[in-house]
Amino acid sequence: MRLLEKRGVKYHRGRVGEALREEIETLVEGELADPRIGLVSVTAVHIADDGRSAEVWVNVEGSDEDADESLEGLEAAKAYIRHELVARLRLRRAPELVFRLDRAELEKARVEELLARAKKRNKKRKGSGGKNA
Repeated sequence: MRLLEKRGVKYHRGRVGEALREEIETLVEGELADPRIGLVSVTAVHIADDGRSAEVWVNVEGSDEDADESLEGLEAAKAYIRHELVARLRLRRAPELVFRLDRAELEKARVEELLARAKKRNKKRKGSGGKNA
């Protein structure tokens, strides 16, 4: 019986996390007027087991400086975002938000670039027939 309760809590946490992600993304895309916040997309929200805090993973288009500025802008808007989440999702308390930079897309692009280079080199080697170029 206890196992079922834990599964239910985990499922609920997942649903709340997805709702938080959608609402935060809506807020970031259209309602925050901070000029520091650039092209930001919310990739994931992970809620802690106790539900009191949540990591918000964001992807920022642009350079590392743009990413740092956007994170500063999000940190400055954190109280407003939490207030809006309580109102929109009818939460008793919004979790404490911790913004983290999601570099998965950047790393994925880098790996794909390296694989493309390796593939190109192999074609050149095979194309030259093993002769020294």
